[in-house]
Amino acid sequence: MNRDEFNPQDDGAAVLDEVEALLRQFVVFPCEENLVAVVLWIAHTHAIEVIDNTPRLAFLSPEPSSGKSRALEICELLVARPLMTINATPAYLIRRLAQEEGHPPTLLYDEIDTVFGPLAYGNEAVRGLINAGYRRGATSGRCVVRGNVTETEDFPAFAAVAMAGLHDLPDTIMSRSIVIPMRRKTEFEHVEPYRSRTHGKAALGIRERLSAWVISIHPVLKQAWPELPPSVQDRNADMWEPLIAIADAAGGDWPSRARAAAVSHVSRSGENEGSVGVQLLANLRVIFDDHLTLSTRNILELLNSDDSESSWGDFKTRGLTATTLAKLLKPYGVRPKQVRVGTDTLKGYHRNDFADAWNRYLPKEEGNVPESSPLQELEAMAEHQPITKTPQTIKVKAPDLDAADISTVDQNSTDIPMLSDDGTRETKPRITITKSKHQPGSTLPLNDEDTRLTNKTASTGTEDEAPRSIFPIKLIKSNPSSPS
Repeated sequence: MNRDEFNPQDDGAAVLDEVEALLRQFVVFPCEENLVAVVLWIAHTHAIEVIDNTPRLAFLSPEPSSGKSRALEICELLVARPLMTINATPAYLIRRLAQEEGHPPTLLYDEIDTVFGPLAYGNEAVRGLINAGYRRGATSGRCVVRGNVTETEDFPAFAAVAMAGLHDLPDTIMSRSIVIPMRRKTEFEHVEPYRSRTHGKAALGIRERLSAWVISIHPVLKQAWPELPPSVQDRNADMWEPLIAIADAAGGDWPSRARAAAVSHVSRSGENEGSVGVQLLANLRVIFDDHLTLSTRNILELLNSDDSESSWGDFKTRGLTATTLAKLLKPYGVRPKQVRVGTDTLKGYHRNDFADAWNRYLPKEEGNVPESSPLQELEAMAEHQPITKTPQTIKVKAPDLDAADISTVDQNSTDIPMLSDDGTRETKPRITITKSKHQPGSTLPLNDEDTRLTNKTASTGTEDEAPRSIFPIKLIKSNPSSPS
């Protein structure tokens, strides 16, 4: 494009095409969507004054010589107010980002693995700064000594950040990042050798045209609420909203390409293994697929087994232990309890203990529907029918019960042993009577502390059907204040 012919009001798509062509010239990207993401990220650094969120950009690879530093060097030529650094101290970063309030530099952090890699230590301040600075209004508080007076001061932390390094970043940074998985080029992939003396001047001309166009659309970006793909939600929506707004303003094929890149990013991020806790939940979902109850000992044997696809046998050199298992599961609301396994009572877990955590932290399995309730599983065992996956609230008849006839599972009650068809003892949930035959507002004829345990058949069939499983039923009062 002839610079003299450039019209910032009309040529947004053309200038983004120029940025794309320059990146293609010197960098091999894994896929088209990655390239689109980098182009839009570079453009958004020129709009940092009018946007509310700035995603982190992370060029990561498992091995050196994969083009990460080269990609960062090309970005340096194109972003607004570039600040290339390696192994900077937190004090330097905090003060440097706050130096030009309202117009922060774009931080380009090479060799980020020296900060967060396995051999790095004590860089939580840098991690906190990168985490907080992706949202406008974030500050870093510090004490400042002026003469004999110590004062507190808030330093703005909002700034665009791109990083390059080996392996992964901390989970909290990864969740705020558009990750570009770099790799070594093959003999069939060719790029031009980059020399700053010969290519730098042309790149700076592209940066000037890009900056002029993005500044011209600042009023548009301030009011922009771009329509996002349905799968782009929550923090992903925060990250992609400014990039898609820029693509919409550019026009051409950029709006559709931007949305395709966003969907691709969300899809790839969903495939990540996640934290140690999430990986453990995923492995336990596989283990409990064919079990209702497992002892802690059995779980550890399965997880630490050499035949297991998981790596828990090498976890902290000695494998997963009962104590570590309990500590990892505690934040998800899952705790060990006494369970009946065969004729033994052991510490262990029930499958339903994990239902909430699996639903919240793991992606839905194809064709997966909500877990069946323990009482449904009891019914299926009694009638030798497959378990039907339906919501948790269900009704079961207790044929010979005088005081009440509709019961549901009390999820908070203590589990109790039962007899199954083959005579072995199994653990099933306690059944609590919650509705009575009496008129609405009446109560069961029991005293507050009166409890009667009666053996009844768990059946939804006829009253003369042969008993299959036996459980004690605890009779309680109905609530007089609510209809029965």
